[in-house]
Formats: sequence, C-alpha cells, structure tokens
Amino acid sequence: MVGVVETDDARRKAHELSLDLVEVAPDVRPPVCRIMDFGKYKYEQSKKDRANKTKTTELKEIRLGRSMKIDPHDVEIRMRQARKFLIEGHKVQIVQNFRGREMAHRERGSERMQEVLKQLEDVAKIELAPRMAGRRMSMVVSPDRAKVQKILNERKRAAKEAGKPEPEEAPVVEEATMEAQVEDTSHETAADAAAKAALAAVLESETETEAVEDAGEDTKSDA
Repeated sequence: MVGVVETDDARRKAHELSLDLVEVAPDVRPPVCRIMDFGKYKYEQSKKDRANKTKTTELKEIRLGRSMKIDPHDVEIRMRQARKFLIEGHKVQIVQNFRGREMAHRERGSERMQEVLKQLEDVAKIELAPRMAGRRMSMVVSPDRAKVQKILNERKRAAKEAGKPEPEEAPVVEEATMEAQVEDTSHETAADAAAKAALAAVLESETETEAVEDAGEDTKSDA
C-alpha cells in the first residue's frame, strides 16, 4: 500500500518492475490499482475456475456395429472413444445389435460384453449388467474415479518430465439424471477428429455390406 499517487508515477513504477498496472476497483475515487503480473494472475484464476467447474454427467452410447459381424479393429476404435468419455467423467452405454440368425447365438453377445469390460477395467466399473431388449444387448459402465485419477496423475507426471503443459483434469461430475448423448466438439483434438472420421467410414461400410446381405437373403427367399 503506497497511498494516492499520480497515474503516470504508478505506470512508471510498474514498468521499472516489469509488471502490469491493473485497475481492481474502478468505481471508487480515486480508483484502486495493483501492480502485478497480470498474465500469471489470469492463468492462476483459470486454474481455479477449472477446479471449481462442475458438469452434469451424460450417458454416451457406443454401438458395436449393426450386427455381430464387426472387425476387431473397429471394436478397438469404439473402445478408444468409450475410454475418452469415461476419463471425461461420463457414463457409457455399450450396445450390441443382433441380425437374423444371430439371435440364436446370444451367448456370443455376452462374450463380447465381457471382452469390452476387460478392455475398460482400468478406468470403469459396471453399473448395469448386460441385458437383452429385443434385438439389442446393452450394458452401462461408469467411471471408476480412483482409477481415472491415477491415470490423470500419470499423465501429469509424464507431461512434466517432457516439459509439456499439464493436461487438464477431468471435471468434477455431479450425479444426476442421465441425459441423451450430446456431442461437444469445442475441445476436439486432431486425433479425436480422425477417430470419428474412421468410425463414420466403418459405419458406412457396414451399412453397404448389410444392404448387399439383405439383397442376397431376399433373392434366396424368392427362390
């Protein structure tokens, strides 16, 4: 606290210290200013805002193709997306569809669900066990907070050792009614966009394959 000084004198003092003159109470007379590192202040404030930020959990849906005929690599792409959702704090519904005679072999769907659980066991816990509803088998997994925090801590340590900016922490999630899937692409990275593009290509390919199969089945029926 240095009392009332002329504006030019305050600016000169800030310049000598290589700091900024920041007006913190403009409505009083005379206005109150502070000499500080404004960039550092903004950075620390943004960290506090992120730490205090809360968001409602969403239920994200991951479909394992339109039938049991899906390549293991395509399953892997979907699992990467599911892992991303879980680390962000969302719940994930895994859906397996059955077509035609596949309904006679539902145990294959159960086996696939167990494989999915094994792939996500380091970040997730099962919330709703696999169950059938018509031609769909689905289950719901939710983030295991202790495991997710461990992964985030490992990422921070690796980033610090590499001299890179620390990754943002996952937001604190409030338990609430599950909402429909809502895509937020505002923080989407190039890798995320590439994964989504690959997933879209896979779905388009599956649709074309199913159309050919359906045409073949119709031909057999006519014969």
